[in-house]
Amino acid sequence: MPLPAWLKRPWLHFLLLGTALFILQRMAFPDPLPVVGPLSEQRMAALQQQWLAATGAPASAEQLKQLVARELDRDMLFQHALSLDLHRHDAVVFQRLLRNMHFLQLAGDRSDQELYQQALEMRLHLGDEVVKRRMIQVLEQLLLSANPPAPLKEEELQAAFVERAEELRRPPRYSFEQLYFARQRDADIAQVITTITEQGLSAGEAREMSSPFLPGYVFKHQTPEQLARHFGAAFVMNFQQAGPQAGQWLGPIASVYGQHYLWVESIEPAREASLEEVRAELERDIAAQHQAEALANAVAQLRQHYELRL
Repeated sequence: MPLPAWLKRPWLHFLLLGTALFILQRMAFPDPLPVVGPLSEQRMAALQQQWLAATGAPASAEQLKQLVARELDRDMLFQHALSLDLHRHDAVVFQRLLRNMHFLQLAGDRSDQELYQQALEMRLHLGDEVVKRRMIQVLEQLLLSANPPAPLKEEELQAAFVERAEELRRPPRYSFEQLYFARQRDADIAQVITTITEQGLSAGEAREMSSPFLPGYVFKHQTPEQLARHFGAAFVMNFQQAGPQAGQWLGPIASVYGQHYLWVESIEPAREASLEEVRAELERDIAAQHQAEALANAVAQLRQHYELRL
């Protein structure tokens, strides 16, 4: 069967051959990827100094490699956000650049929009860490919108509850009233205790014989951690080692502030948490984990479109 006449046209052959050559050229010689990095010596030194200040020890080679990788990711995200012109549509960036222009005393009598345009022309947004953080934050939200985290499953919640049982255990809680004695009154404590015992005084009735204590005198349903914030860790250790019993006086118990004589009202022993007690906490933690994983996957995909130079 002969070919149609239009298929024999030279112009068609030329067009098909040109298209094929164009496709082959694109496949063989793709456009270069945008380059991110390497970090300057100054930024490398700043990363090492920040690590040293935070941990008290120099960063190892592996730790430094991870720090550099995270910093390059930040640069990539910022560069990508700029390529999408996100900085031109964000109120936070707008206000930040206006503030910078006023700080540089370049405002004059121009309108905010004129100042903003000049700030962009001066490329102030490229060197401002606040703008950079904001642009990365906006882009991350866009990435999560396009790559939403996996939904939470009840089986996952149950598994986390079992795995974190010890961590989620409810601590003991103590309720007591106290009499506080400043250090200079150590010699008075024995006489006060004798008076309380002989007269059968309650903590409230005996309070006038004690010293003022800023955090107060009555403490209800306090965990060891909460008590440590009021009295210090040493008090909690001394208190628990003394073996408190509900309905009894205890002490004196030493703290960093002085001595404390306690009427122990009640003790709620430590116990296992129920799932419903910690459901909200587990859901929040798992959701945060899913979000971090989704964002990490989205950033990994974005890396395929950039050349990151360590």
